[in-house]
Amino acid sequence: MEMTGTSSSSAKLIHAQLELFEPGPEPGKPGGPRGTIEFHFNPKELTVTKAAKWESENQKKAGSAPPANFTTPEPQKLTLEMFFDATRSDSKKSVVPDVEKLFETVVPTPTSIGQKRPSPPWVKFTWGPLSSFLGYVRSVAAKYTLFGSDGSPLRAVCTVSLEELPKEKGKQNPTSGGLQPRAVHTMREGDSLAVLAYREYGNAALWRPLADVNGIDDPMRVRPGRTIFLPIADELADAHARDIARREVANART
Repeated sequence: MEMTGTSSSSAKLIHAQLELFEPGPEPGKPGGPRGTIEFHFNPKELTVTKAAKWESENQKKAGSAPPANFTTPEPQKLTLEMFFDATRSDSKKSVVPDVEKLFETVVPTPTSIGQKRPSPPWVKFTWGPLSSFLGYVRSVAAKYTLFGSDGSPLRAVCTVSLEELPKEKGKQNPTSGGLQPRAVHTMREGDSLAVLAYREYGNAALWRPLADVNGIDDPMRVRPGRTIFLPIADELADAHARDIARREVANART
């Protein structure tokens, strides 16, 4: 008897990938394409997190927990693993080129450097219905698990953490939820938030709001490799003024 219809086993396999773009001039609008990084195997699981930011006011006479005020939504975060395997292809002798492509996602693009607005590429994770996440790569960790007789890495497991970018002007940014994105900076040895604030905005005192919008609890110990979001100067200055006013009110209450 002849069978009709389409079997689920014949459904087309969709491969996950990371699409790379130049940083865009406006929120939600990436620049020109910079290629793709394809998954050798589709991920087995994805971790998506979303949180809200609350601030508590210090009150000496509070009987229990001090009151908290909602300030802003935190950016959505996506964590996934990418498996690279050179043994499944006769043309590839190592997974190092694939891993190096991932590491390049946390390095400013030549175009953005030439425009004097250094920023790593924007990244879009695409896989079936999960194709609306536009963000930037916060960190990449690679673990090589198999080597050839000459020492060439043949397999690697890479953990990639991404944070979303805003889709509309005035909506959330990669870290705080209220400021517009300008660029990001990857901290290096010898960098500090005060030095970065002076170099980018001409005011070293802006280190505090820079720490706030990036969710940094210990501004004196920012590790090399940490990606710092750099908001527009006027908005960061406004955030600084609001922070000063908020601290003055808190001090007056105590």
